[in-house]
Amino acid sequence: MKIHALPAAYGLAFTLLTTSSSFAVTEISWWHAMTGANNEVVEQLSKEFNESQSDYKVVPVFKGTYPETLNAGIAAFRAKQPPHIMQVFDAGTGTMMAAEGAINPVAEVLELGGQPFDKSQYLPGIVSYYSKPDGTMLSFPYNSSSPILYYNKDIFQKAGLDADNPPKTWNEVWDAAKKIKSSGAAPCGFTSTWLTWIHTENFAAWNNYQWGTQENGIAGPNVELTINSEPFVKHFQELADLAKDGTFKYGGRTSEAKQIFLAGECGIFTESSGGLGDVVKSGMNYGTGMLPYDTEPQNTIPGGASLWVFAGKSDEEYKGVAAFFNFLSQTDIQARLHQVSGYLPVTLAAYEKTKADGFYEKNPAREIPIKQMLGKAPTENSKGVRLPNLPQVRDIMNEEYEKMLAGDQTAQQALDNAVQRGNAAIKEASN
Repeated sequence: MKIHALPAAYGLAFTLLTTSSSFAVTEISWWHAMTGANNEVVEQLSKEFNESQSDYKVVPVFKGTYPETLNAGIAAFRAKQPPHIMQVFDAGTGTMMAAEGAINPVAEVLELGGQPFDKSQYLPGIVSYYSKPDGTMLSFPYNSSSPILYYNKDIFQKAGLDADNPPKTWNEVWDAAKKIKSSGAAPCGFTSTWLTWIHTENFAAWNNYQWGTQENGIAGPNVELTINSEPFVKHFQELADLAKDGTFKYGGRTSEAKQIFLAGECGIFTESSGGLGDVVKSGMNYGTGMLPYDTEPQNTIPGGASLWVFAGKSDEEYKGVAAFFNFLSQTDIQARLHQVSGYLPVTLAAYEKTKADGFYEKNPAREIPIKQMLGKAPTENSKGVRLPNLPQVRDIMNEEYEKMLAGDQTAQQALDNAVQRGNAAIKEASN
């Protein structure tokens, strides 16, 4: 099978890293997309692993945004000089799964390294997303997340809103955003990162709406999008209407809107739970809540990223990768990663330890993303989204959303166009 290239705009020059040093320490290259507080976590984890033993050295390399990192990995693979480990965001899962021969399943890497592998130790909703239908885990779930609501308590108080009671439904979000704007408490009421992941894919799963046929691509190929149905049209028309006077402020296609919220320009913000580190670091008087919903909430789907291992390396290098993944799987490491970053603990033991330590009693909001994902058994609409070219399809959606937010088309037109163009792209990628 083939890896489908991303648009050239995402291209980055790849960096060739050596696989061993003159001191016979085997170097393991790790390409990632973490910025800010999360980049500090990557650097710290690599440092701790390197200091814990003397045989291997993990070398983390920042490669840009999630799409840029994926594209850099594709270019490096084609040049036959890929890294050992690459962090791939959820949208790239289908691309990597289709790249048979390009990657080594993480389950096999761990076994080769003599590390015990038991998929039952991982949160089921996460491990199933990164596994083949037969249950073989293909990648290591490093930083899984769920979208949640953040809000600025000081702005809420200025607007006369209850700072201890975040909006729960989308209608409540729209009303609160209008009040923030009209009261002058902040220049804008609401902003959001990732309109595709949060307001399309998770909007569908959380409300149990269909995003596409074939269980959103989980059950098989030949997927047809269904996001031009009434619930999506209503939701995006609300956003478009709020954008007319600046009540909703668009930040960009990925995580750019985070800076708008951190600067105090908007009072309400939907973002990955993994964005928590930067919010805490900002010193803002903030609060969090569940991702808003239309109907009775179902379950959210994993975001964030997992770590994929490229094929073509030596057994010794794979033993180093396995040792690093085993290090990351340690309960204390997973619990700390969860508690400092906002990402979900990927192992059940880390979740139980965090509960036993009383962390959620002191920080009840921090359990929100876990409860969102694990609260109910997934339906056909809420298992996740998987396409061989999901990044490309997201770009198509973003193009149509941006025209809509600029006032150039209605939500119905935007979603009809996204479905037509997206279906054509899916069909082409599947051939």
